[in-house]
Order: sequence, then structure tokens, then C-alpha cells
Amino acid sequence: MADSEEWGNPAERRGRLTAVLALATLISAFGSSFQYGYNVAVINSPAQFMQHFYNVTFLERYGARMEDNLLTLLWSLSVSMYPLGGFFGSLVVAPLVNKLGRKGTLLFNNIFSIVPALMMGVSELAKSYEIIIVARFIVGICAGLSSNVVPMYLGELSPKNLRGAIGIIPQLFITIGILSAQVLGIRNILGNSAGWTLMLGLTGIPALTELLLLPFFPESPRYMLIQRGDERTAKTALQRLRGWDDVTEELSEMRLEDQSEKSEGHLSVLSLLSQRSLRWQLVSIIVLNMGQQLSGVNAIYYYADSIYATAGVAQNDIQYVTVGTGAVNVIMTIAAVFIVEALGRRLLLLCGFGICCGACLILTIALYFQGSVTWMSYVSITCVIVYIIGHAIGPSPIPYVVTTEMFRQSARPAAFMVAGSVHWLSNFTVGLLFPFMERSLGPYSFIIFSCVCLHTLIYIWLVVPETKNKTFLEVCQMFTKRNKVGVKLVDGSVPVKDSKDSLQYTQKVTAF
Repeated sequence: MADSEEWGNPAERRGRLTAVLALATLISAFGSSFQYGYNVAVINSPAQFMQHFYNVTFLERYGARMEDNLLTLLWSLSVSMYPLGGFFGSLVVAPLVNKLGRKGTLLFNNIFSIVPALMMGVSELAKSYEIIIVARFIVGICAGLSSNVVPMYLGELSPKNLRGAIGIIPQLFITIGILSAQVLGIRNILGNSAGWTLMLGLTGIPALTELLLLPFFPESPRYMLIQRGDERTAKTALQRLRGWDDVTEELSEMRLEDQSEKSEGHLSVLSLLSQRSLRWQLVSIIVLNMGQQLSGVNAIYYYADSIYATAGVAQNDIQYVTVGTGAVNVIMTIAAVFIVEALGRRLLLLCGFGICCGACLILTIALYFQGSVTWMSYVSITCVIVYIIGHAIGPSPIPYVVTTEMFRQSARPAAFMVAGSVHWLSNFTVGLLFPFMERSLGPYSFIIFSCVCLHTLIYIWLVVPETKNKTFLEVCQMFTKRNKVGVKLVDGSVPVKDSKDSLQYTQKVTAF
């Protein structure tokens, strides 16, 4: 059957998941996002063996036993250097993606995975816990770049009707990475005194896979056309990604976006912060990324074993409960892939933060009473699992999707740089402070996370619009009224809507 007969009028075509698009998504997500999740959870199960290594190394060096406070500090650094590296990785997102492209940045980023993988793998032989701390910082840089660049890359590869579902794939691979680390961390596998260095070093395998396979897939067509001015390469890439030859409509939409941004050029972070026309988009991604991390999700992953021990789980069973939690996370993120285009981004965010808020509140009560009520330990475990479910359907995956959708090409790298910096600073804060919070506040630690979830939910309810199935220009229009700026065309006319209620731009758009 002819292409036009199968798909009808080009204006009515809905993008499909072609083999090229699917493989580009899977390879970039496995090579980059998987590592993010893997390194979040990889030091959780073997923590006691790693801390024993720290103690033995200190004793051999100085002839004295390490004090508990110093061990707590070194372990907090081992955990928190990862998100701190993520913060620094986020700071170089904009210059790298503008210079090297989206795919080029992902390929370059693999150096920040392979080198620390080797470092962590030889740390025990080198008798140095400092190597682990430094390597965690470097692999954090890798995660900081990948957590921003992969959603940007896939968002620009995807047709608008699949952007939400494909945008969740990086988060899905993050959860698979977490689960993989939890499974490998079982005592009988690698979570033991003999296998923990190998477990840390395995993070280099996804990087090598991406380095070998991703060069065979296209660069972002939007980057090639709008930022490089290479329409021929952009057209070829689109044809491969869409599976048909006539990509005129999508190229036209890119040209119109390009024309509307020519006067702006590439926005720096400082320019983005001063743009009145982007004010509420910027505030929204900051709130969503702070809410995502300060809601306590990584406290669960970094310190899952200690939380379950506090909840009364038998020591031998903790590793299996942790793996079960990771499996629930993966299953619910898969569910989010299939429901995001049906239910939309906003509803999943509201439901997710609402569930997390309630789960943290009940967990606080359960932890408080479990010393006197034996069955409260089961309530605690249930609350953790319910929290993971809530976070997996909305707060974990959706902020990456809406950050891509809320900004046009010129502002998107700077927007991801801001969002990523907020994301990783918040992650670093939780990773560094939660052990001390747990010591001083006990069960009341989760009240703080509950309040964060509640405030984020209220903000989403009042400010964040639904962005599903919208072009980048249409989403920009949705924020125009809230930003209190008008949109006019160069000739003074206003945008009009066609029969499908889709804004059609025929002249350069400027904000006033």
C-alpha cells in the first residue's frame, strides 16, 4: 500500500514507533540513564562491607580505629559525592549540547563512566577509600549530563503524540538500573566482601555499549536544522525516524520555530533568568525538580536497608524486600509509559505527589508506634512500597518530559542546565543530610518529605498546565497569558487557529 494511502494526509499523520526511533531510545537510555539508577543504589547493599574496608584501611594506615563520627562523615561523602558530581555535570549541559549536539554529548559523556568504573574496581587493591569518593564524584558528572541530555535528545527525536511515553523511557531505565544494583547486591551474588568492587566497576559496561552502537543512529533533527542550519541532514534523520519520505510538515514547523527564535539566539542561563516571557516555565521546572528530589525518594534508595531495619525487617530478609521494592518501581514506571498519553502529565504529577505525601505521613506514625505495636512494621513496609508507586507514576518521570516541552530550541539547553542543577543540588542535600536527620529526628524525618510533597502538589494544581500532544510552540502559547506578555507577529497580526485548533505561524513571533 502506498505511503499516502496508509497514513492519509500528511497533516493528519500520527507518529509511530519505528525501529530506528525505538533502538535509538533503548541504546541511549541503557547507555546513560541505566547508569544513573545503577549508581544510585549500587552502594546500598554492600555498605557494611565497604565501611569495613574503610575501617581496615584506616587502621592499617594510622594504627588506630576510625571514630564513628568520621566513618559516618566518610560514608555520607561516598553517597553524596555522586549527586554533587551530578550538579557539576548539569552545569556543562548547555555548552556541550550546543557545541557537540545531543548525541555527540552522550558519546563524549562515556568517559565519565568508564574512568571511574576502573577506579572503583581497583580501589580495594589500591587500599584507598579516597578513590571511591573521587570516582563517585566523576560518575556523578556522567549522571548529571545524561539525566539532562537523554530526555532532551529523545524529546527532540519523538513525534509529539509519542513524546510523553518516550520521555518516560529514561526514567524506566533508571529504575531498571536501581533494580539491577539491588539484585546484584544480594549477598549470594556480589553484595559481599569478595564481590563489591566488581559490582561498583560494572557501571562501565553500559557506557561501552553506548559508545559502540549510538554512532549508527541520527542526531536530533531539531539541533541539525535550527542550531546547525543543516536542513539536508535534518531531513534525512527525520525520514529515518518517522519511516516515511514526506516530512515536509515537521520540517516546516521546525523552520517556523527557527524563525521565531532568530532574534534571541542561544539563550544563556543568565538570559533565561531575565526573560519575562519564560518566567513561569522556569519557576515550574525549578519547583518540579526540587519537589522530585526533596520529597525523599533517594533517601529511600540510598538508605533502604537501614529504613527496613528500623521498620523491624529481619536482617537476612532486608535484601529481598529491597529488591521487591525495586521491582515495584520498575513495574509502575512501565505503567506510566502506557498511561501518560491517555491521562496526561498534570494528573500523574498530582496523583503521584498526593500518594507520596500520604505515604510519608502514615510512615511517620507507623515508625513512631512500631516499638509498642508489633504489626506496625508491616505498615511501614507498605508505606515505603506505596510511596515508590506514587513517585514512579508521576514525580520521578514527568519533570523530565515537561522540561523538554515547556521550552523552545534556543532556551532548552539553558533550561535543562537550570533544572539539572536544582535536581542534583536537592539530591545532594538529601544524600548528605538524611543520615543526620535520621539520627536526630528519627521517624519525624518523613514529615519534612510529606510537607515538600504537599507544597509541590499545590503549586502544580495552581500553575502547571497540561502539555500532552502539544507542539513546542503551542506550549509556549499556553504560558503567554500567565507570563503577562502578548504574542504578536512582525506585521502586527495575531496567530490564528486552523480547523484542528493548532496554532499556525506564518511570520516571525516575538514577545512584547
